[in-house]
Amino acid sequence: MSTPARTIVVAAGVLHDGAGRVLLVRKRGTTAYMQPGGKPDDGERPDRALVREVAEELGLTVDVDRLAPLGSFTADAANEPGHGVLAHAWAVRLTPQEVDAVAPAAEIDDAVWVTPAQAHELPLAPLTALHLLALVPLTPGR
Repeated sequence: MSTPARTIVVAAGVLHDGAGRVLLVRKRGTTAYMQPGGKPDDGERPDRALVREVAEELGLTVDVDRLAPLGSFTADAANEPGHGVLAHAWAVRLTPQEVDAVAPAAEIDDAVWVTPAQAHELPLAPLTALHLLALVPLTPGR
């Protein structure tokens, strides 16, 4: 990562189906696919921000207790040149009903379920390509 002029703190969710597929989203007016999530509001914990963003962007209610911490990662920002992101990331295994219920809303223009191999055929945000795809559980039941 180059030295960014500004670092944007975000919460990112590696939402997966437990069978090796991960949900990637593309925001309206952009080209890069990335994990759902976003910036915490003032005073909001990143895990709570992720729960809020998943509800706003995808219409899913995910309890904070279901979030499995993955760590914090840095990369160049996909949609803001000269900026970097510091992402606090969590994995969430969705139920089959939740997988079927995903509905892009708010600023989300597209949502796709892909394997990590399929994801690399898409234009990806640096954070997704460099760090988060490698964390997708590849076998059922994980």
